[in-house]
Amino acid sequence: MEGLRLGGRYQLEARVGGGGMAIVYKARDLILNRQVAVKVLRSQYGTDEDFVNRFRREAQAVASLSHPNLVGVYDVGQENDTHYMVMEYVEGSTLKEMIVSRGALPVEEAVRIAAQICDALDHAHQNQIIHRDIKPHNILIGKNGRVKVTDFGIARAVTSTTITHTNAMLGSVHYFSPEQARGGITGEKSDIYSLGIVLYEMVTGELPFSGDSPISVALKHLQEPLPEPRQLNPGIPQSVENVILKALVKDPFLRYASAREMLEDLETCLFPERLHEEKLIFPVDDEETRVVPIITPDMLEKQGKGRTGTGQRSRYEQNDDDEEQKTPKKWWVKALMWVGGIGLFFVLAFFGFNLLLNLFPSVPEVAVPPVEGTHVTLAKQKIEDAKLVANVIEEASDTIEQDIVIRQDPAPPMRLKEKATVTIYVSKGQRAVDMPNLITLPRSTAEDQLKQLGFKAENITFVEQEDDEAEAGVVIDQSPRFNEKVYPSKDTVTVKVSKGKSFVSMPEVRGKTTEEAQVELLKKGLAVGAITKEPSYTEQREGIVLSTHPYDPGMQVQKGVAVPLTVSNGQFPLDAKLANAPVYVEVVPGESVDLKIEVSDARGDKQGIQQEVIVESKEFIVPIVLSPQKDAVIRVFIKGANNQYMEYQTIPISYSSLP
Repeated sequence: MEGLRLGGRYQLEARVGGGGMAIVYKARDLILNRQVAVKVLRSQYGTDEDFVNRFRREAQAVASLSHPNLVGVYDVGQENDTHYMVMEYVEGSTLKEMIVSRGALPVEEAVRIAAQICDALDHAHQNQIIHRDIKPHNILIGKNGRVKVTDFGIARAVTSTTITHTNAMLGSVHYFSPEQARGGITGEKSDIYSLGIVLYEMVTGELPFSGDSPISVALKHLQEPLPEPRQLNPGIPQSVENVILKALVKDPFLRYASAREMLEDLETCLFPERLHEEKLIFPVDDEETRVVPIITPDMLEKQGKGRTGTGQRSRYEQNDDDEEQKTPKKWWVKALMWVGGIGLFFVLAFFGFNLLLNLFPSVPEVAVPPVEGTHVTLAKQKIEDAKLVANVIEEASDTIEQDIVIRQDPAPPMRLKEKATVTIYVSKGQRAVDMPNLITLPRSTAEDQLKQLGFKAENITFVEQEDDEAEAGVVIDQSPRFNEKVYPSKDTVTVKVSKGKSFVSMPEVRGKTTEEAQVELLKKGLAVGAITKEPSYTEQREGIVLSTHPYDPGMQVQKGVAVPLTVSNGQFPLDAKLANAPVYVEVVPGESVDLKIEVSDARGDKQGIQQEVIVESKEFIVPIVLSPQKDAVIRVFIKGANNQYMEYQTIPISYSSLP
């Protein structure tokens, strides 16, 4: 259907997803000039009037919802037999794709995502909308990290019609609630159960129930106990596991009363004071493992056929003629027989009870001693002293030292008969893992890998240092080394991250020869760039450095940078004018004059040209260099009686005055 225009305004561009009921296309709203997602019902459902009517009503109801964590519904329409829904387009990926690519997510990130889903469900439930198909495939994660719940409306329409027509359950069986699997009435608590499965999968990377067929998975939701998340990922705090356990309890009455209640629990479950709270334990339901089928009209019909026909008489029915033939007994005879029988029963029961007490003396009860947190040897001794039997089971633990009791079953204040068994779970020590290779990874990727292994943020230290080879932000060293055995719960990791190449101060090389400048630059770790020869007013020695632009002396320059050099070619520029200006100094006979001559021209200001003592009048020839931008000024100074030089004569010479 790519290229098709629906409703005269929605141009379908590309297929981006789909399921059993609908196909999703990326499209453009030509009127508002924005990107949208268009969900088109498959053709086999478009001719079912009952389904279409329900779909429209549900789509309109969902369109009335407005929440930052819900995919907005903009429009619903029909083009011939094609029914479609126009929704907000979310640029990103599904939560399922994220779990498949990354495995178990960090607990903090999983809780943040679950809280946003819960907030969206709370808003929908308050508006009497039940999702009924919460699963990671229907959770979109935008590029900005915003969580969006999608596929509202269709889930409700589907569950109310296709079960009637196909006698099949829709949605993903791995995320079914027990009441959905049983085919019963579903409501808000079914969404809460499904969200619990999603949170379970996020923190463990695995589904709690799987099987060879949908029926086998559904039966596991009904019958089998939930595999505890902390058995798969010991890094999960107890408070987070409690949230999952309460959302996934099979009895809906024991689950969270509402999505709002679950949201409030999620918002506080990572508070430090809650991380090590007591584990939730729910009462055992003796009926939990019984799967009671729903009674259908067919079953009632079959039951009716098995009954005895109305024209036949049961062998337990009495004939009126037989009743008449029996001789009635006197009422006092019957009463006496009843009293005698009851009395005999009590006498026999009394003697039988005494006989049992003598044969099987009562076993006294004893209190179960607390042994959690103690050494296994001491724990066994306490249990044996209480006249109980210890059953030791070892398991790995990242937080409990070796040979220390992690938990016990049963625990105080339970009382047991003497010789009863108390199971204690003893730590085998922390589980060592291989240290991953972090070198060359970006800092954020390295941090994510460490957290997925179970390292806590406070045990990870990042150190930035300059490096002439690696780009900024890339890991250049690590401790412990790659493949070393580490214990994520207790070991610390130091990761060195490149700040990029180091910087040095640009040396002053102007006025030096080209060879001298190269030596100074190499000492600083800098390279010599292009060497350009130019004429100069200020320097007529060939090969003398005039400029290092754009790197000025004292500037901080990254190591390895090639510094360009501009050097003198030993000549003046072509527009320069050179001249010899005569300067006459008169001396009174018999006296002497101590003089100094300075020149300011294109070569620079206050250049000392002449300084001497003369005893007679003399003419000096002063060389000058002028440029279009700079005229020349010759100044003659004579030392006075106070031994200070005083200006004696000033001779200005303009560029235009020379040929």
